[in-house]
Amino acid sequence: MTDPTTERSPKARFDSLSGSVDERLYSQMTLIRQFEERLLQLFEGGELFGTTHCCIGQEADAVGILNHLDERDIVFSNHRCHGHFLVYGDRPELLMAEMMGKAGGLVGGRGGSQHICYHGFHSNGVQGGIVPNAVGMAMAEKLKGTGGMAVVFLGDGTLGQGVVYEALNLASLWSAPVLFVIEDNQWAQSTPVEKELAGDMVARGRAFGIRSGEITSTDASEIYAHFADIVASVRETGRPRFEVVHTYRLCHHSKSDDKRPREQVEARRVGDPVPLLARRLDPSVVARLDAEAGRRVTEAEEHARSLPFPDPSTLEDSLVSAR
Repeated sequence: MTDPTTERSPKARFDSLSGSVDERLYSQMTLIRQFEERLLQLFEGGELFGTTHCCIGQEADAVGILNHLDERDIVFSNHRCHGHFLVYGDRPELLMAEMMGKAGGLVGGRGGSQHICYHGFHSNGVQGGIVPNAVGMAMAEKLKGTGGMAVVFLGDGTLGQGVVYEALNLASLWSAPVLFVIEDNQWAQSTPVEKELAGDMVARGRAFGIRSGEITSTDASEIYAHFADIVASVRETGRPRFEVVHTYRLCHHSKSDDKRPREQVEARRVGDPVPLLARRLDPSVVARLDAEAGRRVTEAEEHARSLPFPDPSTLEDSLVSAR
């Protein structure tokens, strides 16, 4: 298990790992992939509480972006947040315990994967609801002079929420140090993007005077290089950025609710980020990193199983009082 007294920022942890950039990125992606696959097995066995939304196929976004963040920074993630958290916190045992509804989970086993609060990491399943929160917290860091910034992950479907545009407007108007990342996996649950979103995604950021761009890639190294200057720009200028990552999820939306054409999904497996990066590494390195990730996932599951369920009498301790 990871010693909580030695926790470091994503960037510090990534820099401390051994091996090339590709090896370090792969070690994180294979952990995410194996964790997600184990979750799906547990879900099928009825051992998880609530639903689950996996990021299989989108792992490159998490490792390519969050490894540029330091301890001052804030992350807002959505319902597809497991990969983001594993890069940010590197605590699979805490996430597994939360998913299994155990008292030792991230929020005491009462939030599930959609409602995580861990240091500077927050997730919520409300579409668009996290965006103004991210802008507000980015502004707070700016006013405090910490040099910190916020990163908020949205899906393409979230661009249909009006509050997103209010947040973009204020981020630009007030010069909030926030990076808006649109993970365009081309499907809003079971609706293809061309049937739910009009116009150009990148133009949405530019309309508010926000410097905006895009990348079409599932290559973790390419995404990591692409976001290095972007994260640095937000931190140095104190201004927002808007970036679209055109990707694809290889798993269903949640559970087994997949309405996508089977041939489309199969055709996109050529861009699966895990084997894509593995092909550039020595097979012995891949085998070692896969085994290490598998060990950590197994330990996380065993740890979660050893924990008790939350005591009903402590429910109020987990709630924000309205008084």
